[in-house]
Amino acid sequence: MIYRNFQDLKLSALGMGAMRLPTVGGNDAEVDTAAVQAMVDYAMEHGVNYYDTAWGYHNGNSETALGGALKKHPRESFYLADKFPGYDLSNMGKVKEIFEKQLEKCGVSYFDFYLFHNVCEMNIDAYLNPEYGTYDYLIEQKKAGRIRHLGFSAHGAYPVMKRFLEAYGKDMEFCQIQLNYMDWEFQDAKKKIELLKEYNIPVWVMEPLRGGKLASLAADDEAALRALRPHEGIPAWAFRFLQSIPEVVVTLSGMSNMEQLQDNIRTFEEDKPLSKEEMDALLAIADKMVNSKALPCTACHYCTSHCPQGLDIPSLLSLYNEHCVTGGGFLAPMALMAVPKDKQPSACIGCRSCEAVCPQQIKISEAMADFTKMLGA
Repeated sequence: MIYRNFQDLKLSALGMGAMRLPTVGGNDAEVDTAAVQAMVDYAMEHGVNYYDTAWGYHNGNSETALGGALKKHPRESFYLADKFPGYDLSNMGKVKEIFEKQLEKCGVSYFDFYLFHNVCEMNIDAYLNPEYGTYDYLIEQKKAGRIRHLGFSAHGAYPVMKRFLEAYGKDMEFCQIQLNYMDWEFQDAKKKIELLKEYNIPVWVMEPLRGGKLASLAADDEAALRALRPHEGIPAWAFRFLQSIPEVVVTLSGMSNMEQLQDNIRTFEEDKPLSKEEMDALLAIADKMVNSKALPCTACHYCTSHCPQGLDIPSLLSLYNEHCVTGGGFLAPMALMAVPKDKQPSACIGCRSCEAVCPQQIKISEAMADFTKMLGA
């Protein structure tokens, strides 16, 4: 197992995420605890020492399942991460109640790592609102030693991360972002890493395979990569990409079975960063994947001055592209929760004034109608 330095710790470069644990009969709420125990035992045997769970994973049962599996191992032999569930605004103001319950569910007296979960457009105001006491309480727990290291995870756009860091950056020790070769440019992951570097905050990675999308590729793309590394599996390319980014400390993978765990551990037995030729080839594949589905908006904003509804069309098209490329998912709907109803895609009246000045000749009104339909609005 490869290890990365973090302060005075040595963390396994591969962390076990507990969002996609094996289940019974495909029921996400019913975790297969025997299978989880076997996977955790194997991971511990093979050097994985970082484990990540959260309040909402597996309908609230991930913490209990992972904590139960780790219980047979000495507490000092692993690092456990959990998160305050601010992705649900109804949890704001309940930080003490939830934190105490999380410790109980995981069967521990402290968390090695604890995060503000999913800082994004929808919850940034609440996270920064002192009336809820989230920040003050978590800082208090850190001083008391019940949180050893405090950080945050973010699915939000660059401006949201910047706003959070301007408020709390001095106290953040690590940040977890969605990072993979597809999102390097598409979700501004490269720019987000540069922002974190300004604050000397190391990077934790989630969605290294983008929910499995990068576990297999089109036949011609797979052939191109195999020509460069004949013995490298396609999922391993995604991990080698991350091994090529110096700021990355821990890469979390949500493994659903023993085979996936074993494959990933084999990959992380070696540090094999990409050469420039390999990196260029991989990013070219990412561009092709995105461009085959995304509209070519350059955010020139010519359209916005011609929209009688005052819609932020470039931002809406960016979210539309995310939703199309991902094939659905929660990111676009979550971001739109922070947008007033009269500024959402459904507010488009189809007048096509924006299309008359679009240099890319994008059929914006059709995209807005399609987006509205996809969202069920």
